[in-house]
Amino acid sequence: MSSSSVATGLSYGPPTNPRHAATAVTSALEKAGLDHANSVLLFLTPEFAQNPQPALRAAARAGRCTQIVGCTAPGVITDEEWLLDSCGAAAMVFGGDVFLKPPTADSAQDQHLLTFSTPESVSTEWLDDSVPRVGAVSADVFGHGPFTVWSGGRQCPEGYIEVAFHGVRHSVVASRGIRPLSTPFEVAEAQGFDILRIGGERALNALVKSLPISVRKLDRIPLHLLMYGVTFGDPQTAIRDGRYDLNHIVSANPDDSSITVSHEPTRGEKMFWAMRDELAAERDMARTIERGHDRLLADPGFALLFPCMSRGPSFYGNRDRDVELVKTRFPNMPFIGFYGNGQIAPLKHGSRLYQYSTVLALYCADSAA
Repeated sequence: MSSSSVATGLSYGPPTNPRHAATAVTSALEKAGLDHANSVLLFLTPEFAQNPQPALRAAARAGRCTQIVGCTAPGVITDEEWLLDSCGAAAMVFGGDVFLKPPTADSAQDQHLLTFSTPESVSTEWLDDSVPRVGAVSADVFGHGPFTVWSGGRQCPEGYIEVAFHGVRHSVVASRGIRPLSTPFEVAEAQGFDILRIGGERALNALVKSLPISVRKLDRIPLHLLMYGVTFGDPQTAIRDGRYDLNHIVSANPDDSSITVSHEPTRGEKMFWAMRDELAAERDMARTIERGHDRLLADPGFALLFPCMSRGPSFYGNRDRDVELVKTRFPNMPFIGFYGNGQIAPLKHGSRLYQYSTVLALYCADSAA
C-alpha cells in the first residue's frame, strides 16, 4: 500500500462548527496528495451528537465523496494527537485501491466488518454471529449522553453501522492490560450480586490473599483498581487466551466477608481476581503491538485504535501510553480511532465486547508480502 493513499487530519477548538469536519478532511487529503477521497472515516466529539448532519455534509463536500462513515465519541485520536474535553473532528481519507463499502456475504466472511454502535444498539445477535468484527461503542464511561453513528454520509437511526474494507489485509489484536492476581476459582456460593464463597473460603478472605503484599499493607483496599474476571471455555487457558469478561468490584463487606460485584454471579462459574495496573497495561500493549505485526506478515500501511475511556490519559497520568507506543513502533503510519465505552474485536468464533481494553487493527495492501 502506498503510504500516500491513506492519511489523517485533525481539527479542534470552539465553537461547534461543521468547519471542523471539513478542515480535518482537507488536511488529510493534502497529506495523502489526493484531490478526492474514495471513503472517509470521520469521528466527531460529543458536541455534534444532537445534529451531526451539517458536519457530515461539510466532510462530504471537502472529500468529494459520499461514503462518510463514523460516529461521535467522548474523545478522538489520530497519529497527530489525542483530543479530549475539546470540540473537534478527526478524519482518515482513503485513496488508491482502498475504500469502505457496504458488507456483502462474501466480503464479511473473507475479511471483517468495521462496526460502530451506540450502547442501546449493542446486540448479541450480531456479536455472536460468525462474522469477525472490529470497532467500538460510541459512549462515555457511564454509557450516558447522546451519541450517534453514520454511514454513507447519513445518520443511522438504528444506532448501529457496519462496513467492509476493500483492498487490504488486516490483523486485529486486543490488549486487556490487567494484572491477574489469581488463577480461576469456582464460585461456590452467591446471593444476588454478592459472592459469598469462592472454592473453600469466604470471598473477601480469598481476595485479600490474592493481593500483592504492597497493596495488603494499605489502610484501605483500592477497590477502584480491582476487578474480577469471569472465564469461558477451558479455565486453565482462559486468562492466557483472553477468554474472559471483566467486571467491577462494588464493595467489600467485612460483616460477612462477602464481595459485592457489578455482574450477578452464578454458582459454579469460574472467576479470578485482577488488578488494573499502569505498568502491566503498558507492557501488555507493547506485546500486543508486536503480536499484531507478526500476524500481519508485513509492515502496516495504516491502523485503527480503539481504547476504553478508562484506559486513556486518565489512567496513564494525562498521557496515553497506548497511543505513544503505536507511534513509536510505527512512526510514519497514519492511524485514527476514538475513546469509547466498549471495544469490539474477534475472538475464536464471532466477536466479543471488551471492557477496559485497547483494540488495535493493523492494515496493509492485499499484495503486501
